[in-house]
Amino acid sequence: MISVPMDKIINKQAVNGSTVSEETTLSEAGFYWLQQGAVKVLVSNALESAGFVNGFSTRLGGVSSIPENALNLAGFDEDSEENIFENRRRFLDAFGGEMRLTSVWQVHGDSVRHVKDEREALETEEKHDAIISSLSGWLVAVKTADCVPVLVGDPVTGAFSAIHAGWRGTLSSIVRKSVEGLSREYGAKPENMVAAIGPAAGKDNYEVGAEVISAFSETFPDGAELFVETTAGHALIDLHRANKNQLIDSGLPASNISTAPLCTMERTDLFFSYRVEKRKYGKTGRLMSVIGRAS
Repeated sequence: MISVPMDKIINKQAVNGSTVSEETTLSEAGFYWLQQGAVKVLVSNALESAGFVNGFSTRLGGVSSIPENALNLAGFDEDSEENIFENRRRFLDAFGGEMRLTSVWQVHGDSVRHVKDEREALETEEKHDAIISSLSGWLVAVKTADCVPVLVGDPVTGAFSAIHAGWRGTLSSIVRKSVEGLSREYGAKPENMVAAIGPAAGKDNYEVGAEVISAFSETFPDGAELFVETTAGHALIDLHRANKNQLIDSGLPASNISTAPLCTMERTDLFFSYRVEKRKYGKTGRLMSVIGRAS
């Protein structure tokens, strides 16, 4: 595990009441803020304690004009290559600068990529929405801007996974398929795995239509319980809960799962939100959620 210098950790002493509330809430949920300069990263205590470098990025501390000083980590069609690579350098520096990064071309599907060696890690154009690996020195990454990021690590085998779960991926059980991949390729047992579900569009803000409501209700026994009706044919969906349910159904103990109590649509001061910002700016940045093991 990377040893993080103390000056990189945000001082948790309260400067006002809201700071106390947020820090306390995050601590109770199993997370803390890591900061390097202006870059701010949310870290899962449980995954870190299990030996995994991990983090969920924010929009803070970058060079992209979305609208300003944004840490946009993907989306080459909406930002310059120079900006994105500089932002990624800053993001990796928050972890000590010793880790390398590998990702995939996401397509809102249910395909899981197995990265076995450095050659495969250097190939980032394959189309998948989750990655499994045990390659040390590398962080596997998924990109989000309202969809649910899920990180899973097995401290026994050292295998790990990063998962991008929008409503389509959740409906296709991409979390379950990733856990199965860790078991199949590495012999990892779900009861030993630790998982963190990151910031995403929350249950009080993410509204979907009749097609999504019907598909979830037909696919999952508890599908109807994920929704709160807003108007006829529309409802708010709890994708955090849906993906936690998949982890539990896959064999992970509920006590091994942490869920970040942060909504990307509410907290655009901290996160990118496609639903909020695409309409406002005509483009939006991308967050990254990463997990790996130090060399």
